[in-house]
Amino acid sequence: MEKRRRFLARAGQLALAGGLLEPVAAATPGRAIISVPGPGNLLYLPIPLARKIGADRAEGLELDIRYTGGGPQAIRAMLERNSDFAAAGLSALALQKLNGQPVVCVAPMTRVPAYTLLVRADLRGKVRQVADLKGRVVGVKGHVPGGRSTSQLFAEHLLARAGVKPDQVNYVSVGQSYDSQHAALRSGSVDAIVGDEPFVTRLVRQRVAYALADFHDPQTTRKQLGGLFLNGMLATREDMMAVRPELVEKMVRTIKRTLVWIAAHKAEDMVEALNPGEPEERKTLLDVLRLRKNIYSPDGRISDEQLATVDRFLRSTEPAIAAQGLSVRSLVDARWAGRMP
Repeated sequence: MEKRRRFLARAGQLALAGGLLEPVAAATPGRAIISVPGPGNLLYLPIPLARKIGADRAEGLELDIRYTGGGPQAIRAMLERNSDFAAAGLSALALQKLNGQPVVCVAPMTRVPAYTLLVRADLRGKVRQVADLKGRVVGVKGHVPGGRSTSQLFAEHLLARAGVKPDQVNYVSVGQSYDSQHAALRSGSVDAIVGDEPFVTRLVRQRVAYALADFHDPQTTRKQLGGLFLNGMLATREDMMAVRPELVEKMVRTIKRTLVWIAAHKAEDMVEALNPGEPEERKTLLDVLRLRKNIYSPDGRISDEQLATVDRFLRSTEPAIAAQGLSVRSLVDARWAGRMP
C-alpha cells in the first residue's frame, strides 16, 4: 500500500509537469462530466488514467466519469446534456453530425481502430475467413436512433470487402462489458463480435473465441485501410465551444497531458496507476498494454492522415455521407489539440 501511495504521488508530480504542457495556476477545480463507453475498454483508457495520475487536477479540472454501453450512448448522453463531453468513435460521431446533431471532435486518443473480429470457438472449422460470416449473427457495441456504433460500421466495412452485403448479416448489441460479451459468445446468441482489448485477450485465453482479423497494429492498419485511423476521441457540443471554451480547452489539455504521460511510461506504470482489482484482470491488462500501448496518439494532435482514412472508410460504409457531401474534417476543431500531417 505504501509503495502504491509513493507511486501515485510520483505520477501526480509527473502529470503536473506534463512533459510539453505547463501546469495551470492553482485554483478550485472545475467539474467536467464525461460519458465514456466501458468500463475497462482499452480504447478509452486515457480517461480513467487521467484521473488516476492527476492530469485533470493539473489542468484545474475534476473529471466526473459516467460509463455507458457504447459510443452512441455516450454521445446521446452528451446531447441530452447529461454530460459535457463524450468519448466515442469518430465514425459514430460523423453519423450524428449527418443527422444534424451539433457535435464536435476536439481531441484524439487512438490512431488505429483497436478492434478484433472474434468468432465463437465452436465455429473454428466453419468460419475460416470473413466471408464465412454470411448469414450469421455479429455482436456490436449497440446503437441509438440516428446512429450505429463504430464497431458495427467496422464490421460492415470488413464484410463488404469480403463480398457480404449489409442485409446478409444480423447485428445485435452485446454491450460494452467483458461479462456481456462473454455471455453472448458462450451462449451461442452471437457467432462473432467486434471486440475490444483487454476483453479480447481474456476471451481467447479462455477458449471462448478465436481471432479472425485484428486492427491494433499501425502497420497493419496502414496496409488494410490505407492509413492510420482516428477511432477513440473526445467530443463535445457546439454550444460548449461557444459558451464554455475555457472548460473545453482544459479538457483537451488534460487528454494531451495524459497521452504524453502514456508515451513516456511503461505498461507496468499504467497498470500500477489504474490498479485493477481482480488478479486476472490486472495480468491481462499488463500483457495487453505491453503489446498494444502504441495504439494511442503520442501527443494528442489531430492527424490529417487519420482523418483522410476515416473519410474514405465512411464513404465506403455510409452512402449518405457522400450524398450529403459531409467531410470528416467538418467535425473537427483542432484549436487546442493542434494538427499534424
